[in-house]
Amino acid sequence: MASIIKVIGNVRRIISHNNGMIGSFLKMFRHDDLKWGTLVGEDKYGNKYYENNYYFFGKNRWVSYPQSSGFDFDASEIPPEWHRWMHYMTDDPPTKVPLPQRKWMADHTMNLTGTSREYVPYSTTRPKIQSWVPQKSSD
Repeated sequence: MASIIKVIGNVRRIISHNNGMIGSFLKMFRHDDLKWGTLVGEDKYGNKYYENNYYFFGKNRWVSYPQSSGFDFDASEIPPEWHRWMHYMTDDPPTKVPLPQRKWMADHTMNLTGTSREYVPYSTTRPKIQSWVPQKSSD
């Protein structure tokens, strides 16, 4: 009986954390997962980072991407300082211990592969192999 009460309490926490029944449905539709946890921080791109030690190690930290990403969110949208925390390289999030900014560090950009802005190299040298083109038959 106590475990049923605990499960019902967790379901209530999940629904309230995800903005009610409709918000939970939309979150489930978008992420295929419903969780509840403590908001640890937010980066400048709008990603929100959560932690809940009730879940197993390795699944107790997660990111919620902004609605502007739609269904096309990618893990490369996470900046390096939050990547360290998400992958357990450090226990301190960048909100508590910020990463030192060095003059050689560039601003974070997401991986653009598969988009219209991807980098496509081109060659200025002649190919070493000629491709075979079959002759057209005249019937």
